[in-house]
Amino acid sequence: MSVIDRHLKKFSGAQLESLQHLHETILSIVPQAKETISYGMPAFEIDGKVIAGFDGFKNHCSYFPHSGAVLEAVGDIPDWCEASKGTLKFPIGKKLPKTLVRKLISVRRRQIFEKQKGSSSVKLKK
Repeated sequence: MSVIDRHLKKFSGAQLESLQHLHETILSIVPQAKETISYGMPAFEIDGKVIAGFDGFKNHCSYFPHSGAVLEAVGDIPDWCEASKGTLKFPIGKKLPKTLVRKLISVRRRQIFEKQKGSSSVKLKK
């Protein structure tokens, strides 16, 4: 049993179904990702960088892109979701579309790649 499966044991009903669906969706998109807990919430890492996270709360579920710029870059957010800078809230019982999750992860991975590419330049000693 993964750390995420253990975390999800505290949920039930429609909320558990929504969260399990999101867990499975993320794994289907990035099967190589390491399942972990980040900031007390289920998360997925690739090469030590968190690319996605999620959790359930009293009145909603949330997807966390782990970057404030991801949601702005994606744009096609369903009207039943509530987007803020670093969180995509969605109703208990709803399931985020795989196409949306794929875009969110793709944007986040591209951001990480660009940041690493920019910081990988060799600095010469003076």
